Amino acid sequence: MSGHPVQVIAVTGGKGGVGKSNVSLNLGMCLSEMGRRVVLLDADLGLANLDILLGLTARENISHVLQGQCSMRDILVDGPGGMKIVPASSGTKGMVELGPREHAGLIHAFSELSDDIDVLIIDTAAGISDMVMSFVTAAQETLFVVTNEPTSITDAYAMIKILNQDHDMYRFNIVANMVRSQQEGRDIYAKLTKVTDRFLDVALQFTGCIPFDDYVRKAIQRQKAVVEAYPRSKAALAYRTLANKVDAWPLATTPRGHLEFFVDRLVQGAAAR
Repeated sequence: MSGHPVQVIAVTGGKGGVGKSNVSLNLGMCLSEMGRRVVLLDADLGLANLDILLGLTARENISHVLQGQCSMRDILVDGPGGMKIVPASSGTKGMVELGPREHAGLIHAFSELSDDIDVLIIDTAAGISDMVMSFVTAAQETLFVVTNEPTSITDAYAMIKILNQDHDMYRFNIVANMVRSQQEGRDIYAKLTKVTDRFLDVALQFTGCIPFDDYVRKAIQRQKAVVEAYPRSKAALAYRTLANKVDAWPLATTPRGHLEFFVDRLVQGAAAR
């Protein structure tokens, strides 16, 4: 496997409906526009979402890679802004119940892409399943998407608690989504840190917020990323600010900075269960 440094970012949030896929998609496109070679993995392996969000038609997906019918490179779909999409399977129960061997095979398939990736963004499924935890604990950086709903904050806290106490993770990046103001975004972050500071030994970083913007809904209806469909919208500008922050994150130069570490950690995590 190549030693080319790759930044691996898991976008998660606990509950569904907080906008993880939109954050993953628009962040990926912004980074791609900045010259980064981005691969976006739809990690909701049994309920494909990203190809639907973009109106893409994928003849083959991850399930075909696991069955040995094709390689990871074969299933890559061209996404907006020059990034590549790894499509998931839709309505395939077996993909949600992958065992250690399948996890290992899936992630090992990324080895052939390592020379062609600068950033791998993982759009996780909702919830705290073993599959979600495998992807999150294998990534270098975790971006938690939260909204100003009690259930979103509660679920994010519950997931952070599990990652901290069961997987020794302590550093998390927080993005407040669909907020009415910058202050509302900081208030959401404050609500979350109030409980994590009291009960957990973790460090949360307020990475930014994305405003509620009707252009996001219009972009979804057009099956486009808002940064592509409405580049001057409030949400698009916020995504570009977020991408600049993410791009400034330090990239490890140890083996953890290569795709090997992602493979190793995912396989180890799956094998431990």
